[in-house]
Amino acid sequence: MFPGRTDVSSEARVVLVTGGGKGVGRGISEVFLRQGAQVVICGRSAPETLPAVDGREAVFLPCDVRDSEAVAALFDEIDRRYGRLDVLVNNAGGAPFALAAAASPRFHEKIIALNLLAPLRLAQAANRLMQQQAGGGVVVFVASISALRPSPGTAAYGAAKAGILSLTQSLAVEWAPKVRVVAVSPGLVRTEQSHLHYGDEAGIQAVSATVPLQRMATPVDIGEACAWLSSPAAGYASGTNLVVHGGGERPAFLDAAAVNKDQ
Repeated sequence: MFPGRTDVSSEARVVLVTGGGKGVGRGISEVFLRQGAQVVICGRSAPETLPAVDGREAVFLPCDVRDSEAVAALFDEIDRRYGRLDVLVNNAGGAPFALAAAASPRFHEKIIALNLLAPLRLAQAANRLMQQQAGGGVVVFVASISALRPSPGTAAYGAAKAGILSLTQSLAVEWAPKVRVVAVSPGLVRTEQSHLHYGDEAGIQAVSATVPLQRMATPVDIGEACAWLSSPAAGYASGTNLVVHGGGERPAFLDAAAVNKDQ
């Protein structure tokens, strides 16, 4: 074992978390803050409160990740302030429920732009900085279990996330050896917006019960995965996808079958 290879500390590293002020992004930001990193978050507007841990607070920089000029300005400011960027966590994204047949072409285009094209643009900007650094850097894409199974009601989102997994593999080859590119695919995550997807508390608990570990992930669970994959402990991981889904989903046929029921 090489000295330091199992160190998961983020101390002294500069980490950018897109959409890092709420939901999964906030949990990711808090994990890196706890590990000692300088955390920068971005979004179209500042959160009511910045992520903070043990007196250490994230820095907010405004940026609409769909705007190429805004993205360029964001990375210029990070370079000016810190002179480096060690980790990009490409977290910003999402989609409202909409059946594919009823959604407009413009709706689908906006979902693809936010969840596939914007992360690619951010990764390109991060790579330009990281390639100039002696230690390179790490790009972490936050993908989704929606890329790996049917995603009814969020079909364009699932397709965009599948594209993210393809990007992860291709960019890992193109940008090696200076920059590692990895993905984390969360399953069901409980956030402040869970009620929009699952209903009231009873609905949230009913959905949680379908997960083998009997709970949804927390944003911090996803943050821990991102922090590990971007650390020296995962220094030989590139082009890979870490699925964080609590064991997945119980196959529907097990409950539908008339035999072999659990006693």
